[in-house]
Amino acid sequence: MLSKKTKYGIKALTYICGHKSDGPIPIATIAEAENISHKFLETILLTLRKGGILASKKGKGGGYYLLKDPNEVFMSDIIRLLSGPIAMVPCVSLNFYEKCDDCPDENTCGINRLMLEVRDSTLKVLKAKSLAQLTLESSK
Repeated sequence: MLSKKTKYGIKALTYICGHKSDGPIPIATIAEAENISHKFLETILLTLRKGGILASKKGKGGGYYLLKDPNEVFMSDIIRLLSGPIAMVPCVSLNFYEKCDDCPDENTCGINRLMLEVRDSTLKVLKAKSLAQLTLESSK
């Protein structure tokens, strides 16, 4: 399930992307427009800034703006940054792999094989959808 942190992060990014010609956007503006708690949004935007997707400007006329081209920011990157692994079990994760404690052999594990298929199908969709595409689709 998509966490609220990730859902709100994506909503905030699509808002910023859709208003990028307005310059830096204050947190309060995004929070009000997307119905997100100001304090929670601060934490999310800070994570996205540390992850290199956003930058911020302080002072009058300050706020957050995209650091990367929205055509180069993919949903898989955002989800990993805000939620961690995309895989449903750690033994199939590409970036956060861990062996399952209760599994003697991954090669014969039916759950492992199923979750590999789920991971690959999910990644195919998430790696193909850019922030620019999502923003365009949500404005229709």
